[in-house]
Amino acid sequence: MDAEGIERRRSDDGERVGWIRPADDGFVAIDLLGRPRTGIVDWMLAEETLDELGIGYLADPHEMRLDDGSWLRVRIAEVSPAGIRVKKDDGGDMTAPQVFYAVGFPASDDTLRPLTSRG
Repeated sequence: MDAEGIERRRSDDGERVGWIRPADDGFVAIDLLGRPRTGIVDWMLAEETLDELGIGYLADPHEMRLDDGSWLRVRIAEVSPAGIRVKKDDGGDMTAPQVFYAVGFPASDDTLRPLTSRG
């Protein structure tokens, strides 16, 4: 996260849920993938947005755009401002080879997006 982002942690367990970035006369809530989750809002709404979002969405299936333009179903393995690591979704097959990919931070919808009914 950039130097202007203020880390937001949940008060009950201290888990990082994102950042709050000052913008004009308010703030923007930024999720753990580096994506804005609000427009410009007041501080309390930015906090509430991140607290409600939590971290559960990281466990949801996503899809990553490959170099050839196709989309691959993946699961998020690691997230930090240094980068995002995803794993090819193997459907829980314990014998399947684990294939990992690096995704830059912040993630853009052009490279990594939540899986929809398309997948």
